[in-house]
This record gives sequence, structure tokens and C-alpha cells, in this order.
Amino acid sequence: MLFFYNKKMLGETLLITIQNSDDITFENKKNITMLKDKNGILVGLNIFNVENLKLSGEGNIDLTEEQKEILQKRLEKNGIKIDLEGNNDDYFVVGEVKTCEKHPDADKLSVTMVKVSDEEVLQIVCGASNVAAGQKVVVALVGAMMPSGLLIKKSKLRGVESNGMLCSRRELGLPYDEEIKGILVLDNSTELGIKFRDLNIK
Repeated sequence: MLFFYNKKMLGETLLITIQNSDDITFENKKNITMLKDKNGILVGLNIFNVENLKLSGEGNIDLTEEQKEILQKRLEKNGIKIDLEGNNDDYFVVGEVKTCEKHPDADKLSVTMVKVSDEEVLQIVCGASNVAAGQKVVVALVGAMMPSGLLIKKSKLRGVESNGMLCSRRELGLPYDEEIKGILVLDNSTELGIKFRDLNIK
């Protein structure tokens, strides 16, 4: 479950993503819009007028236990029962680029195989010029919401399947130098599979 808040862009509105869906219908209740898939399953919520939650930050945010309790009561008053647990940080992990090959149909894209755990290797198409085999990198897994509000989904780039994104400092919401392009490359000793938040990169 992902929580997104940007007061400058959306005002006092909290967006909640429960799961991905490409075929969405909308149902409006009092100051709440429910997003459902074609089977009627709740996949997201737009909650308006959330001043009483006293939210802070911009982009993906975490709610305190007190904020969750207030929100839970509001949802239940409108007949909406969901578990508000979940952390967007879990979708950002350290991966290792095992292979990197030129995209068959795009000069500026590379097709990488990235190991994100002992059991899982993902194919990810990357547009960064500095990507190379052997690197430790930050991987946004499918389901991650970027600080910009972009939701990472399974996709095809010029006909090649991609299951995640290799991230730059800018995409991760970190300070960055305009002159330095490409993905964030980590020290090779960085542990595979750990959460990006645990690196405490500033």
C-alpha cells in the first residue's frame, strides 16, 4: 500500500494505491473517491480534505499510527474497511546488474538482468548511459511509487519486457548534480537485496 501527498499540487488530498490495475472505475462517496478494477475490487482511494491528519512531506509518505487510526475511523464511517499497513520503502532494494546488452531496437536503451535477491533475477530495460554489468544499483520494483508520483509497472519498452527501474539520485529524491547523468552506482561491497532506506544515503 502506497500513500502519496503533495499539498502544492493536489491540496489537502491523500492518494492511496492498494494494488495496480489498468482498467479502473470510480465510485464517489463523501470526500472520498474509490478506485475499483473491472471485478469491483478496491485498488485505490483518493481522500479529500485531510487537514485533520496534519500530513507533512511531499511525494511518498509514511503515516504515523495516530494518523492511521484517524483515517481508519473516517473510512469505516463510509463503509470502507481496509488494512492501512504497508510501506513503499520495501519496493526499493539493492540489486546487482548481472548482464547488460544493447536493446535490439533502440540505440539508447540497454536490456539488463538484475539480481535483487538470492532467488530472483529481473529483466529491466534501462536508458542510462552509465549502466554496466557488475554494478550494484538501486532497483525500484514493480509496485513502487517514485517521489514524482510515477507508479512502477510491468511494461514493454520498444517491444522488450521490463520489470522495474534502475534509479538515479534525482529519481530517488536525493540531491543531485545536473552535470552527472545516469543511475546511482553503489559501492560493490553493498549487500544485495537490502532496502535502499537502510543505506542512509543523503
